[in-house]
Amino acid sequence: MAIAHAASGQLIDITPLGDRLAQAQSHALCKTDDLEVMRLVIPAQRTVPPHHVDGDLTLQCLEGEVELTTDGRTCQVAAGQMLWLAGGVEYSITARQDASLLVTIALYRPRA
Repeated sequence: MAIAHAASGQLIDITPLGDRLAQAQSHALCKTDDLEVMRLVIPAQRTVPPHHVDGDLTLQCLEGEVELTTDGRTCQVAAGQMLWLAGGVEYSITARQDASLLVTIALYRPRA
């Protein structure tokens, strides 16, 4: 069953999953025409293959640790750290340990 998106003004719990992390799944928390926020869960040693999104995005590590590769550079992102990527930039993510990430994407729409 799909998890419903939060309504405007509704609290969303993004606290670390702790013992539940290994069984958790990724899901969208809220989505509008301009914005999408999701909790991305990546098991240890799994990789999100290279891809890009058209709009800017932020990635905040809630727990665990991931390695993000973009533009030939790799950086470690641990719990409590956040990074920003410009729209259109290709990136991949590999979990060094079970990880939970808060991903916020500004959905790109061409201007008329």
